[in-house]
Amino acid sequence: MKYRVIQLSPPQLLVAVFAFFIMVGMVLLKLPISTTEPITWLEALFTTTSAMTVTGLAVVDTGSVYTVFGQIVVMCLIQLGGLGIMSFAVLIVMMLGKKIGFKERLLLQQSLNQTSVGGVIMLVRYLFTFSLLVEGIGMVFLATQWVPRYGWEQGLYYSLFHSVSAFNNAGFGLWSDSMMQFVGNPVINFTLSFLFIIGGVGFTVLVDAWKSRAFRKLSLHSKIMILGTLMINVAATLIIFILEYNNPGTLGHLSLGDKGLASYFQAVTPRTAGFNTLDYGEMESPTILFTVLLMFIGAGSASTGGGIKLTTFLMILLAVGAFLREKKDIKIFRRSIDQTIILKSLAISTLSVLLVFSALFVLTISEKGADFQTLLFEVVSAFGTVGLSMNFSPELSTVGKWIIIFVMFAGKMGPLTLAYSLSRPGKEKIRYPKEDILTG
Repeated sequence: MKYRVIQLSPPQLLVAVFAFFIMVGMVLLKLPISTTEPITWLEALFTTTSAMTVTGLAVVDTGSVYTVFGQIVVMCLIQLGGLGIMSFAVLIVMMLGKKIGFKERLLLQQSLNQTSVGGVIMLVRYLFTFSLLVEGIGMVFLATQWVPRYGWEQGLYYSLFHSVSAFNNAGFGLWSDSMMQFVGNPVINFTLSFLFIIGGVGFTVLVDAWKSRAFRKLSLHSKIMILGTLMINVAATLIIFILEYNNPGTLGHLSLGDKGLASYFQAVTPRTAGFNTLDYGEMESPTILFTVLLMFIGAGSASTGGGIKLTTFLMILLAVGAFLREKKDIKIFRRSIDQTIILKSLAISTLSVLLVFSALFVLTISEKGADFQTLLFEVVSAFGTVGLSMNFSPELSTVGKWIIIFVMFAGKMGPLTLAYSLSRPGKEKIRYPKEDILTG
């Protein structure tokens, strides 16, 4: 009897391995040792999907429902999902002294969203070294605040958990109100934001910056990411500060300094971080809509964050600008952008919009009586693997939970990766004559 060996492409294998570890995590969280009270299989699946996709949405309170063992399972899934399953696999192979084959390099390229297989092994080495170093530094700074408050054992544990969660842009917290009780604490605010901004910029940019040591020597991608991140964070801080200044439910009752600190934190956290120091359920509608845009844009390529990615958003803006100025070439920093990049950006954005719209459409049917703005916020938060919520996640119906689980998974994998894993690409053998159509 002959057995047929199933050959999986890199995108298909990546999706399959990711799904496998989500299932393993679900089984671990269903163990009696993992919870303080019984949870359903769906609730366990929701949590493990949220952790592996470094989202942070939760249908049960992580700090009270899960035991320390369950929380450690969640933390390990966050680290695994944030740094990449394939990266961990390659690290183990290297530690065993084995040779990394071309297929494994292709998987790494797909996992880390690189343009070529060259240098991916070195990138993995930098990735782990830098990640552990930054998480350790973050833990030390957080410990200065939480060890005096909770004691050495609990304080260090809280510091480790939130440092890992922040750097991987997961947004899981051990308090039911996230970081709202620390809204005026500059050490906690700046430490957490430093961790998730560094994690969200992208490993490629970090390695490039480490090697170049000068802005003019950076690659075009790194220049765009650094400047784009700086500009969008400053603009978002000012916009949120203005919109929420007199809102008694958010900034209204805070001092001027705390208003600025809270505005800054809420400006940078939608870039897939998931922590919050203000209650999104009390925010003004314009702020919610603006936050939805930030969540949809997301972080950088090859980072721990999600969304369509900042570079994708900026490429579309540059393409629109070039079209309006009747320019054929798209130029920035004395470099021209290849048309293939623009087409890929359009494909990613279009698939993402369709995914968000489809999920939102189903939720408007399944979640009777729910506010449309709340549903939109929940779906985009899941797609961008952000984890922010208007206090609605625990209210989701069974169908709603399944929809959000799928959106989190699709958001982490990326719409194009899922499309590639389901498609069967073939070579074009016939070319047809071109003809214009009317648009606009």
